[in-house]
Amino acid sequence: MFDKLASLHERYQTIGTALADPEVYTDPPRMAKLLKEQKELEPVMTAYQEYLKMEAQAEEAQALMDTELRDMAQEDYRLARDGMHKLGGDIRLLLLPRDPNDEKNVIMEIRGGAGGEEAALFAAALFRMYSMYAERRRWKIEVLNANETELGGIKEISFMIEGEGAYSRLKFESGVHRVQRVPDTEASGRIHTSTVTVAVLPEAEDVDVELNPADLDISTCRSSGAGGQHVNKTESAIRVVHIPTGIVVECQDERSQYKNKDRALKILRSKLLEKSEREQAQAIASERKSQVGTGDRSERIRTYNFPQGRVTDHRINVTLYKLEAFVDGGLDELLDQLIAVDQAERMKGAE
Repeated sequence: MFDKLASLHERYQTIGTALADPEVYTDPPRMAKLLKEQKELEPVMTAYQEYLKMEAQAEEAQALMDTELRDMAQEDYRLARDGMHKLGGDIRLLLLPRDPNDEKNVIMEIRGGAGGEEAALFAAALFRMYSMYAERRRWKIEVLNANETELGGIKEISFMIEGEGAYSRLKFESGVHRVQRVPDTEASGRIHTSTVTVAVLPEAEDVDVELNPADLDISTCRSSGAGGQHVNKTESAIRVVHIPTGIVVECQDERSQYKNKDRALKILRSKLLEKSEREQAQAIASERKSQVGTGDRSERIRTYNFPQGRVTDHRINVTLYKLEAFVDGGLDELLDQLIAVDQAERMKGAE
């Protein structure tokens, strides 16, 4: 580990020297690449430098063990060694291979599953939950496509969340979300169980996925939905079929046909990137399966039980009795635990 740290420290210093050279400003792509690499190395370099500082303090305290300052030196030595132990764990975590998608924006899709109108209403509640979470983190949210019901539910919705680390925190949301509650339309007070599927895709750049125009079947149609001033007035909605894979994307949120086409192609690139990465992961997967699951949309990941006021994540067997705060965007406590379990599993696999 320390050989690798020494090598990274040398690279970090080289980057700093390069960025101090005025010549680098004449080459913006190179400068952007260096700044990105420097930012990625900064957390581990900060921890490493703190580790070296603690190590020096431990050596200094050890040298005083045979003097009249022995008691103080022993305490200083203990504190320094404890600090080194903690920093060593932090550094091992920081050295784990990073998910290249972690810093990307995300495209999320929510679809009502089993449960009819109640599922559509819960899909709308989940969209509100993610919107409030994005607002808390000062991320930007933009609806790409929505199909609403007459009662205010959502049959399906696609939206983009833009912000630093959006994918790293939201990627564990992929899967089936189950809700248990008494619908407003239920006169007898009977609890219904409904499901909603959530997909989280890293936003794909043009360089990530190249689209061949010959592989695309693009058609226009009139917008559809529960109603509204502009519905069925113009053929601005876009439907794109990727012929080789059969993936279909529709976008109708904008009145501009050009904007809808641009958005549809953006979603298609993200779907193709996710498909490629999923197939690659399956091809090289070991027998070990992460506790946080596969992220497959067919996997039930969480239950929202309204009568008991609890939310349970089945992948890590954690229940929080804070359902109201959770659906108001308070996701961090559970997301932090999911991330911690994933990191622990990856560290175990790296040993």
